[in-house]
Amino acid sequence: MTLALTVSACGGGSAPAAQPAPVPAPAKTPDAPKPAETAKPAEAPKPAEKQKLVLYTGRDNSVTDVVMPKFKEKYPNIDVEIVLLGAQQILERVRAEKTNPQGDFWWGGTSAALSTAAEEGLLDTVKPAFGDKIPAQYKDAKDRWYGEMLLPEVIMYNTEAVKKEDAPKDWDDVIDPKYKNKIIIRDVLPSGTMRTIYGAMIFRQSPTDFKKGYDWLLKLDANTKEYAADPTAMLLKLARQEGTIGLWNLQDVMFQKVNKKLPLDFVYPASGAPILVDGVGVIKGAKNKDAAVKFYDFLFEPKLRAELAETLFQIPTREDISKDTLPSWLKGLDLKPLPLDWNVMTAKDKEWMEYWDQNIKGKGKK
Repeated sequence: MTLALTVSACGGGSAPAAQPAPVPAPAKTPDAPKPAETAKPAEAPKPAEKQKLVLYTGRDNSVTDVVMPKFKEKYPNIDVEIVLLGAQQILERVRAEKTNPQGDFWWGGTSAALSTAAEEGLLDTVKPAFGDKIPAQYKDAKDRWYGEMLLPEVIMYNTEAVKKEDAPKDWDDVIDPKYKNKIIIRDVLPSGTMRTIYGAMIFRQSPTDFKKGYDWLLKLDANTKEYAADPTAMLLKLARQEGTIGLWNLQDVMFQKVNKKLPLDFVYPASGAPILVDGVGVIKGAKNKDAAVKFYDFLFEPKLRAELAETLFQIPTREDISKDTLPSWLKGLDLKPLPLDWNVMTAKDKEWMEYWDQNIKGKGKK
């Protein structure tokens, strides 16, 4: 800006004083460039908060060794504790811990066990992201549990001791006296699989006259050489030909045959098989519910389900999985169900199994 300098007159008639030359304004200098602003270094992302997850599961190492590394890769901040139990044992434990739950997620249980738990208020209401992709018959109507996979129950035999044409073709064949002391059964009460098979055999004889079913199981007991304490013991005894016939789920027979190279195979019963819905749910009052829901959604991802069908012979319940991603053994399987009323099966499970334990087990040979 230029400053103008003025001087006032000194006298009335005197000549005006000479005006001084204007003082030139100082030259305007350009503004000095502002120092360049240095970008602030980006803040390092905060590590995800550590979480914990306690799984109660009936899945053995062949399953957990596949699933858990993938889950840890996706959620490295979640520390997982796995508690291995039978399906019935999980129900009993969750029931005992109702007022102070120690587990977060029930991974692997029969529809009967899960339905019982749901009605007793032991499972939380959680609709997972995949909920609409599971058919109604494979999930709880109130979102308290969802079926993860289908387990057809079949007749198993040792291929080195029994020719395929000589193996039992249907359920009634296994009570034929020619199989006396040939049958190895996994101890029934702790096993969701065996409780389902035995319950189905009772219902199959008569949906109202349970004595007919009890008589059938008494004949099976007469042919049973031994009740093995756990699945591993049962499978090893059959592989060693301590017995040659068993009743078990298709998935595990396939796994033992293909992956473990045991001399075992199965017959899909001609009249149909009890197709067990094996499911999962979030335990009510779980201390780590957020982590449990993350595991829930992860477990049902289509890519993982297709991989488990290929490598572990699991039959997924999700109906939106592309058939192109499923293995050939599954595409060619005819899943013929045995006609059953699962509501009756669930309601009568405890009564039937107590009767079997007290009045049938070990008494067929007498």
